[in-house]
Amino acid sequence: MTTSFGPRQRAVLALLGALGLSLAAAVSPASAAGGTPTAPTQLFNGNRNCSTDADRPTYLWAGGNVVVEGIPGTTDAADNSPIGVRFQVWPVADPSHVETVTHDRAVPGFESRSLLPGDMLADGQTYAWRAQTVAGAAASDWSAPCYVTIDDTRPASAPHVTSPNYPPNRLNQGGDPVRFTLSANGDDDVTGFQYSWTQPVPVVVLADIGDHGIPQPRDLYADSAHFVRADAPGGSATLDLVPPYSGGGTLSVRSLDRAFSPSETTSYRFLVGNTAPTIAPADPSPEFGDTTTFTLRPDAVLQSKSPVVSYSVRTFGGPDGDRTFDVAAAADGTATTELTIDGITGERLEVTSRSANGWLSDAASWGIDYDTTPTVASDVYPENGSGGGAGVPGSFTFTPRVQGIVSYTYSFDAGPEVTVAAGADGAAHIDWTPDSDGAHDLQVYATTRTGIPLAAYYYSFTVD
Repeated sequence: MTTSFGPRQRAVLALLGALGLSLAAAVSPASAAGGTPTAPTQLFNGNRNCSTDADRPTYLWAGGNVVVEGIPGTTDAADNSPIGVRFQVWPVADPSHVETVTHDRAVPGFESRSLLPGDMLADGQTYAWRAQTVAGAAASDWSAPCYVTIDDTRPASAPHVTSPNYPPNRLNQGGDPVRFTLSANGDDDVTGFQYSWTQPVPVVVLADIGDHGIPQPRDLYADSAHFVRADAPGGSATLDLVPPYSGGGTLSVRSLDRAFSPSETTSYRFLVGNTAPTIAPADPSPEFGDTTTFTLRPDAVLQSKSPVVSYSVRTFGGPDGDRTFDVAAAADGTATTELTIDGITGERLEVTSRSANGWLSDAASWGIDYDTTPTVASDVYPENGSGGGAGVPGSFTFTPRVQGIVSYTYSFDAGPEVTVAAGADGAAHIDWTPDSDGAHDLQVYATTRTGIPLAAYYYSFTVD
């Protein structure tokens, strides 16, 4: 289970309210546990860690509510009788103003949650809260206080984004990582930035939920692929990024405050010139079925900036369908690969290079077309013509357009298929007698010695 900003969190809070977490004075659970209550452990607020340092409170976006939680227990670990948890909260500026909320049927060993009263949580104010386990008339010691500061004001300005080596509105030479400078744009509340190559920018996820309902807060800034700290509150950050695709891209950036509330999004779009490799077949016009060596060479400027280390080769039209494989590059960035050209209508290659710094080039393309249908001829029933008659036999000759044919499979008028072997010259001859006059059709395709069925030919004629 994962928790995040937005409607999902509000739905969780509503569910907690429906389960009986109420604003009240101290309430004892319905039945008393057998052991002595112990102070709750694993204290969290807003699914973030409890801070027991009054000078370093946890900043939370309250949205009208703050969820507090802890695991209650007793000295009898085997007793699972319902117990309660009592939470107290007060403004640090006015410790005499104490409010209490209670979860009166908690499960020992599992996180027990309640809501701090929303009408007392003011934006910009710091509060302390603590928890106590209750079992019948007995109560544990209070936990140490946790400190939170309410921050319901999101960053007012979208960040300012610039790049010194990939300026917008012009075609840039690719190969170097893109250097971005992210600025808080005058908002002193900003402490970091979230960035993404996709739009919309993903929701900020603050914690996962583990066993026994224990939150597992994320250190967002440890995820250097999506987050970066500002050098100071209201400051800036510098990134060196390789775009995940060629041709340029759009980086979307949001500012984050101490509560990880996001600003509006700034999108930075830049363009990159073509960096595709070259594809050179040893035989520029290979015959169908030939095995040909292809030499792959990197874009010269790309190679000078960061050596190409591999190529991704994707083939289209082969008998086994489209496929993709990688080829390692030599020190000079070149590579070779052998391919059998056996697509039934031709073959297509797309090749991209990857540099040592992760740069992915544009795709280079190579292709060749073939007609692999057989030729069909008849002395009695010419194609698109008329002849013979019902009961009059006619012969048909199948001749290959490509090498390596071992058989032909044919059918008349969508009837059962029949396979006939090819002769040494690759041709085959059949006799056929129509049982009716009028229009008729013949469909025939050849099969290679490697078992590849080739493209079908459709032959139409009329029986007189």
